[in-house]
Amino acid sequence: MTLVLLFVILFFLLIAGAPVAVALGVSSLVFVLLDGLPPVVVLHNMVNGINSFPLIAVPFFIMAGHLMNTAGITTKIFAFARAGVGWMYGGLGHVNVGASVVFAGMSGAAVADAGGLGNIEIKAMREAGYDTDFSVGITAASSTIGPIIPPSLPLVVYGVIADTSIGQLFAAGLIPGMLMAFSLMVMVGFYAKVRNYPRDERFSISVFARAFVQAIFPLFTPIIIVGGILFGIFTPTEAAIAAVVYSMFLGLVVYRTLTFKRILRVSMDTVETTASIMMIVAASTIFAWILTANQVAQMFATELLGFTENKTAILLIMMLVVLIVGCFMETIAAITILTPVLLPVAITVGVDPVHFGIILILNLMIGLLTPPVGMVLYVLAKVSDVPFERCVVATAPFLIPLVAVLLMLTFIPSLSMWLPTTLYR
Repeated sequence: MTLVLLFVILFFLLIAGAPVAVALGVSSLVFVLLDGLPPVVVLHNMVNGINSFPLIAVPFFIMAGHLMNTAGITTKIFAFARAGVGWMYGGLGHVNVGASVVFAGMSGAAVADAGGLGNIEIKAMREAGYDTDFSVGITAASSTIGPIIPPSLPLVVYGVIADTSIGQLFAAGLIPGMLMAFSLMVMVGFYAKVRNYPRDERFSISVFARAFVQAIFPLFTPIIIVGGILFGIFTPTEAAIAAVVYSMFLGLVVYRTLTFKRILRVSMDTVETTASIMMIVAASTIFAWILTANQVAQMFATELLGFTENKTAILLIMMLVVLIVGCFMETIAAITILTPVLLPVAITVGVDPVHFGIILILNLMIGLLTPPVGMVLYVLAKVSDVPFERCVVATAPFLIPLVAVLLMLTFIPSLSMWLPTTLYR
């Protein structure tokens, strides 16, 4: 009965508009008090939840993304992508995807991609005569590549909660991220044919070479981060610090676009974003501890396996659960709550924790594109000055290729497991 009350209070607070961290913390505190446990248990578990070395990477990856945006580096990335793939029909749509792939190797966050590149991409597409719904839709969908291609903030959090190698998770995200990009470019090609979208500009070696030279230093960022992690030069935490140092070097020395005021603003934005994430992680930890202590995962596994022992059916049911939760809950909170419940079931039916992490994160990324909590849609509604409801409609068709990739990754594990198996096992 007390466990039922835990979920009732949680959902009531969420529906009432309380912050996720508050909803999780208050519902957990009420459970602890009614169960006769000392309130200090809540604080103890919350502190332990964020007392994790890999989580140090979170503020540094956040700061690196903010520095890239503030220093104007996103503009150079967009220009490079435009010179590389703008010659294709529907060129700026392909540029949109290509720029997101490059930026993914720097920020690791979908919202950072949408906020940083989104304004540049949508403005350029509007000026070139592209429909607003197409511009907003492809910008939203391509931003979800960020948390799949390393570095990835959600994968760092999942790795901590699941006690899984973050290096292997980063390696596992490379091929799925490229599959997402390819599928979205196929969708762009379809739109270009149906709506007769033009090429952006003809391919020119001189233009491409010039754009490459201007973007060469930013392009080294994902090489430093991803290459350093995959080849054992950095731990993910050290790579995050290296990303900040390199971003500062670009902004202060190479491009000289960073000032003391801008660095101060970036630092304050980083503190604010990090505090929000850490509060959610801390509150989710006590909530997950309650679920674990009351054997909710075991009960869920028993009920699910009692319903069916078919691996395919179980995976589909779990993915449906994640998709529904992702529509209503912020990504980090969803990871910390769902992982302790679903991961044991996945392992029981033979799913590798690394593989499960990739399909879990991709599923939750799709949730960022769906109401009522779709954060990417809210960001794009702001930067594009398009109503939220219209953003939802514009993004809906682009869910098709993303769901198709999700199903491929779910049922063809080698797509995500080949690289980590080759490098680490």
